[in-house]
Amino acid sequence: MTDEAQGAAEADGEASAGPAGPVALGVARTPTGHAGVDAHLARLADADHLAADGHVEVYEDVHRGLREALTALDAPPVPGPYENRS
Repeated sequence: MTDEAQGAAEADGEASAGPAGPVALGVARTPTGHAGVDAHLARLADADHLAADGHVEVYEDVHRGLREALTALDAPPVPGPYENRS
């Protein structure tokens, strides 16, 4: 087989294989030690199995959850049931 014929055969094989599906990026997620934050970060793995147009929903969900976790850090502590006795 000539180089030209071999190149054409390889190109045909690649074309018939079709587009590749989603591939996980393999980004390591280091635990933060905060269960709520770690759960939201773990949700990012859901995007690994989606096409690019499905990533937005996952990213927005994670962003919303992380924003809520940060907002909760600024909230004043709620008194316990026995802390307001007169």
